[in-house]
Amino acid sequence: MSTHHDGCRKSLTLPVIGLGAVIFLISVVGFLGALKDISILLWVYLITLFIVLVGILVFTVLVFIVTNNGSGHSVTGLRYKEYQLQDFSSWFLKELNNSHNWERLKVCLVKSEDCNNLSKKYKTLKQYKSAKLTPIEAGCCRPPSQCGYPAANASYYDLTFHPVSPNNDCKRYKNSRAIKCYDCDSCKAGVAQYMKTEWRVVAIFNVVLFVVLSIVYFVGCCARRNAARRHSKA
Repeated sequence: MSTHHDGCRKSLTLPVIGLGAVIFLISVVGFLGALKDISILLWVYLITLFIVLVGILVFTVLVFIVTNNGSGHSVTGLRYKEYQLQDFSSWFLKELNNSHNWERLKVCLVKSEDCNNLSKKYKTLKQYKSAKLTPIEAGCCRPPSQCGYPAANASYYDLTFHPVSPNNDCKRYKNSRAIKCYDCDSCKAGVAQYMKTEWRVVAIFNVVLFVVLSIVYFVGCCARRNAARRHSKA
């Protein structure tokens, strides 16, 4: 994670290392409790691990709830979907419409060079129209298709054409490399879709981690029971 160019993924490095360190310390406590037959350490291990399990479960459920909406809209003639901000959950709307949050996300996820490189990647208009753009490229590098602006190439649209939609993004879009559609709702929707995809991966990882730790927790309960029996016999 620390080798990624965007700051958003880099910022996850410490939390992930922290979670790993906590689980490792809990495991050491449980191991010592089972090895030395110390009942109090086993209780500390089981209670702490139970709290971690509940935390993982709650976080995973919330992620699935938050990322449940925003399926995207197919557009005739395009190989990719366009996303609209209002289709996403209220949490996404609140976070992305907050100017401070949006500036921070825009800096680490929306790269101007990605938009500028489209004209190099797709040299002809035919190639560009048949391209499969990412949600961020589709939302931030071009105006929404409902605006009806004719494309001259991958980085330039004829803005003299009167937009056929009242969508405010049609007015926000500019051909300037520094502006494009970076402050459009369609750009925020593209970022929301990217975050949704990434968070789903995290949620699936959490489900696997929850299952593994639940098995370990069950083994820990058996170890505590056996320790209690040995103490009672003694």
